[in-house]
Amino acid sequence: MIRKANVEDVRAIYNLLHVFAKDAELLPRPLGELYDHIRDFSVFLDNATGEMLGCCALHICWEDLAEVRSLAVDRTRWGKGIGGRLLEFALTEARELGIKKLFTLTYRPGFFEKHGFALTDKGNLPQKVWADCLKCVKFPDCDEIAMIREV
Repeated sequence: MIRKANVEDVRAIYNLLHVFAKDAELLPRPLGELYDHIRDFSVFLDNATGEMLGCCALHICWEDLAEVRSLAVDRTRWGKGIGGRLLEFALTEARELGIKKLFTLTYRPGFFEKHGFALTDKGNLPQKVWADCLKCVKFPDCDEIAMIREV
């Protein structure tokens, strides 16, 4: 089951993202930031146990542009379509909000290509996007791949 996240989900989201952040696969998100942006997040729950298995955030950047960020799935559940379902949920939400384009910065371009994203130059993204990059240990030598798709 996928639903919008609530404040009770923040610790589970934090713990899931931390696994990937310590391997430098995702930008770490402090608890305070997760609470500030909880409305951006959706979560995938196991129907039987209620356990959170994945999360994804849709962050609005501008009137026609949003970022898919913090897409993470418990590694023991990879290959079961959870990431794809979370991404489709974000796409549906973007359509409902009137967003025209989605972008992501990723180390897994193949996954996003399967969902209609195409490579783009980071220079095509507005400077507002780079605010989070200042917090990254890899800044200014970012090696993430920028991808974009029309909604």
